[in-house]
Amino acid sequence: MSEPLRLQGISASAGYAEGPLFDLDQTVGSYVGKETADDEKAALETAIAIAAGRLTALIDAAEGDAADILEFQIAMLEDDALSSPAFAAIHAGQPADQAWRQALDAEIAGYDASDQDYFRARAADIRDIRDQVLRALTEAGDVQVPAGAILCGEDIAPTRFLESDWSSGGGIALKAGSTASHVAMLARSRGVPMIVGLGALPAHFSGIALLDAEHGGIVLLPSKAEIDAFRQLSSSFTVRRDQAGTFLARPAATRTGTPVRVQVNIADPSEVDGIDIATCDGVGLMRTEFLFGKSLPDEETQYRAYRKVLEWAGDKPVTIRTVDAGGDKPVPGFTVDESNPFLGQRGIRLSLARPEVFRVQIRALLRAAVHGSLKVMFPMIAIVEEYRQAAAMFAEEQAALAARGIANKMPPLGIMVEVPSVAIVPEAFTEAAFFSIGSNDLTQYVMAAARDNAAVAHLNSVRHPAVLRLIAAVTAFGEREKIPVSLCGDAGGDPASIPSLLEAGLRDLSVAPAQLAMAKAAIADVSV
Repeated sequence: MSEPLRLQGISASAGYAEGPLFDLDQTVGSYVGKETADDEKAALETAIAIAAGRLTALIDAAEGDAADILEFQIAMLEDDALSSPAFAAIHAGQPADQAWRQALDAEIAGYDASDQDYFRARAADIRDIRDQVLRALTEAGDVQVPAGAILCGEDIAPTRFLESDWSSGGGIALKAGSTASHVAMLARSRGVPMIVGLGALPAHFSGIALLDAEHGGIVLLPSKAEIDAFRQLSSSFTVRRDQAGTFLARPAATRTGTPVRVQVNIADPSEVDGIDIATCDGVGLMRTEFLFGKSLPDEETQYRAYRKVLEWAGDKPVTIRTVDAGGDKPVPGFTVDESNPFLGQRGIRLSLARPEVFRVQIRALLRAAVHGSLKVMFPMIAIVEEYRQAAAMFAEEQAALAARGIANKMPPLGIMVEVPSVAIVPEAFTEAAFFSIGSNDLTQYVMAAARDNAAVAHLNSVRHPAVLRLIAAVTAFGEREKIPVSLCGDAGGDPASIPSLLEAGLRDLSVAPAQLAMAKAAIADVSV
């Protein structure tokens, strides 16, 4: 292959990398069978223990989202439901490596076949668990990854990401993968360039590759002209990123001096430990799904989590979204299995259907509100009756807390604007204290295109005129009716989308913490 090969995928973490490709899917080492089934059983038990030990060691050096991922994997390893099919196969005469691979591959196939992005993204975690144990079984030596290499393959394991040295650059190029995967979240938080959904990559490729994870492309066997052009783009990105740091401590404003509020999105209270509150205008979205991961959380657990963030923010607002389970975020014991979960019982619909769970969250929020400037918003609102039911439950729980003499405070109650019915008829929702546009779901529903599906990802753009027209209409309505309007979807942190969002009238964006500086820099470059 002498001609350059250009492949297009989906950007999962912006950035640039130039270096050799490293095949993640290569295998080393082989398993040596044991004499008896008892010996095979003992070998698998030992390998599982070794894998758990390695994960525990990684946890000691990890924090926040990385630690949560590793803890999830350890919990899976310790779950007898995962390993029992393998032990049963060993008892029937299979060697340990074959029994383990067969059992885990069946589990992985179930995740891959799901119509839910969340489950498909978690398949990478199960593959990671599978390979960690196989690595321990075969005692395979680790292949040396060249400095600055671009790791390529079907997918990448979270532990492989965490074990990699990114100090010399490098990136990730995946044939499949997902922007919603654990590794994609890790890559964004650490600034590692990553592309998913590339499709076929040539086998046994050797040579330099150019990874443009700002625009979602990779070039193999590039020409000198392509290398020169790539390096210019990379340098420009680096300059923009470095310059963005100078905007971090300043209030955001356009080139013409129009102020813009920039808040942060967080998924776990531990995230605020790495954020200086002076660099942002508060929390525009605090997700609460993290509390509902393994079991339904009690009131005290939720109260402590909310209080931590409110006290960190001081007098700046913290907008907490009630649990947005369902769709691509299933919760054991809470969500329901549906044929089309994105159009089913998710968000506020599920909370209203399970009032015994929702009221626990409401009480925790009311109690936490006394510790800061809390705002609460309801996800997936489609009709005003849903807002009214949820608000009535807040009033009932506040009265019950007051009757018991428990300190509480009623926060402003707002809604997510992510269902087209709300964006088209915002006048039906004037009872809400504020609107927060969820650009991810709004775009998906308007364009009928999932952002994690490479085949239709080009359609999933917040900059499409249809999506921007709805955003502009909601923003203009809010201004007329004195209802604050913000945007908390991924588009708010995308420098390429920010000019369009500001042109649509938005003056309040909420972004991932890692995008804060670049978002402020992009705002400063817009003349509005």
